[in-house]
Amino acid sequence: MIYSGHADGTVRSSAPPSRRAGSDHCFRSPTSRDADAVAALIAASPPLDGNSLYCNLLQCTHFAGTCIIASRDGEIDGWISGYRPPDQPEALFVWQVAVHERARGAGLGVAMLEALFERNDMSDARWLKTSVTPSNRASLRMFEKFAAKRGAPMRREPWFDAAAHFGGRHESEDLYLIGPLPIPMPTQSTRKESR
Repeated sequence: MIYSGHADGTVRSSAPPSRRAGSDHCFRSPTSRDADAVAALIAASPPLDGNSLYCNLLQCTHFAGTCIIASRDGEIDGWISGYRPPDQPEALFVWQVAVHERARGAGLGVAMLEALFERNDMSDARWLKTSVTPSNRASLRMFEKFAAKRGAPMRREPWFDAAAHFGGRHESEDLYLIGPLPIPMPTQSTRKESR
C-alpha cells in the first residue's frame, strides 16, 4: 500500500474508489476528514464500543488500507476497521463493522468485506479474523454469509473472557477464523472506478 500526504492534511490510500455490481454504494478507503463521521456512525451502532476520535483518526490514516467506507449520495452508510496483525501478515483482523440503520438488511456489511478483500493489497490475505460477542447475532450472521460466499470454513475459539479480561464490564469475545480464503480472481466486471 502506498500512502501519500496531501496539502489538506489527509492521507490517502492507493486503493481507488469502486462500486460493486448491484450496489449503489461507493466503496473507498477513509481519510482523516472521515473520522468524525465514523465516530458518529459507531456511536449510533450499538452494541459497538465507541473509540476516541483520535483512535478513529489513526484508523482513517495509518490503517486506511485495511479499512473501508461505504457511502451513497455523500453520506457514510458503512464502515469497517481492520488491520494486519504484525505477526500474522496473511490475516486481516476485522475490528469493527458498522452499518447505518438506513442501510441495514441489504447485505452492505458483506459487500464491504468483499470490496476490502478485492483490493490488490489484500491479495495475499488468506484469513479473516474477528471477535464477536455471543449476543451479537447480526454480526455473526454477516461473517457466516461472507464465509459461505467465499467457500471458506469458519470456526470459533474462546478468546477474551468477560471475568478474566473485562472484569465483568463487557461480554466475552469469541475469536472467529474464516479461511483459508481462496486466491482471488481479478474480475473487471464487478469493479469499476467511481468518479
